[in-house]
Amino acid sequence: MSQAHKEYPVENISRPPIHPGKIFAEEVMPELRKKRTIGEIGSVLGVSRQNLYRVMAGEVSITPDTAARIGALVGNGTRVWLAMRADYDAWKVTKRLAPTLKKIRAEV
Repeated sequence: MSQAHKEYPVENISRPPIHPGKIFAEEVMPELRKKRTIGEIGSVLGVSRQNLYRVMAGEVSITPDTAARIGALVGNGTRVWLAMRADYDAWKVTKRLAPTLKKIRAEV
């Protein structure tokens, strides 16, 4: 019998999750780059080469549109990329608002 997967809230993670654009850059692009340029991949995705670079550098968030396009390209769907984005965004906002959130919890 396998053990159940235990989930941990994002707030308790001390290091940030990896930006999904960087995962795309490190895990997906090397294989794609064997056959196409970044400009060609951007064209396939329907995004500019510059925007694709910014996503892969973690400078901009993956939008739902971009998540759908990457999911279609990779074959794992939109939800995977949006979930990674949500984890990344939740970690950032939780860290940024930590003092405020602590006050809110103290008042309840």
